[in-house]
Amino acid sequence: MKTLRDRVLMQEDLNFLLTNRVPRIALTRFMGWFSQLRSPLVRDTSIAIWKLFADLDLSDAKKQRFESLHDCFIRELRPGARRVDADPAVMTSPSDGIVGACGPVEGTRVFQAKGFPYELEELFGGGPGGGNVQARELAERYRDGCYVTLRLTSSMYHRFHAPHDGTVEHVTYLSGDTWNVNPIALKRVERLFCRNERALIRLRLDAGQHLVTLVPVAAILVASIRLHVLDVLLRMKAPGPHHWRCHAPQAKGQEMGWFQHGSTILVFAPRGFRLAEGIENGRTIRMGEPLMRLPEAAW
Repeated sequence: MKTLRDRVLMQEDLNFLLTNRVPRIALTRFMGWFSQLRSPLVRDTSIAIWKLFADLDLSDAKKQRFESLHDCFIRELRPGARRVDADPAVMTSPSDGIVGACGPVEGTRVFQAKGFPYELEELFGGGPGGGNVQARELAERYRDGCYVTLRLTSSMYHRFHAPHDGTVEHVTYLSGDTWNVNPIALKRVERLFCRNERALIRLRLDAGQHLVTLVPVAAILVASIRLHVLDVLLRMKAPGPHHWRCHAPQAKGQEMGWFQHGSTILVFAPRGFRLAEGIENGRTIRMGEPLMRLPEAAW
């Protein structure tokens, strides 16, 4: 007779099989095409099925009628739907999400799940063997710093916003795979975030001139990232790395871009930053709520 633990492991095996042991990139490209079909029947049927399997709440959406499934995925918020904490000592969450691994950076090593570490240099484009000076220098900026992993579920609001007043100085696009980023995959696939398609957004805060890096990570069915500071769709058809220097001022809470569907955002801050009260693994957070506190000297 199977125990509860055995049944849980079987469910996890099935979930991993269905979401990862498939042609991930081909399926992601198909979903990108399918979701943008402007057919009322396709749209309405898809959204109805979506509601059956997810807690999809559209009450805070700016509009209630959508042209396609994709239009619903990247929906905007109605004015006032989120309150952005105005305290200058607080860096707010750039998105809605579920908090994953978070806390102090151990040297330049962080965790995607218990027992599954990865190196910042590889995440930033250095490769498993290192050798990329730019990636190594960026990783060193966060030595003994602070980080938070934010996972966006399929039904969440998928746009992300500036966590503090500052200026986007540089964007890097790194092409990659589209592994699922759910907790089951994070416990099984080593260095998963370092393998997937991702962007590095360097934001220089006005307060203390600290450099914060946001890393939107794409996943199966959700590759492609749109940023307002670039007139380019970051997607798998454009193999990276690609680099863009920017000078794009951002106000706290200002929309920065969106995933074509949704995925994960990693937030890295230098030494002296600390997690805001109540930020821990498993907590659901909304865009604009406190995520980290700045060093006192910065404000």
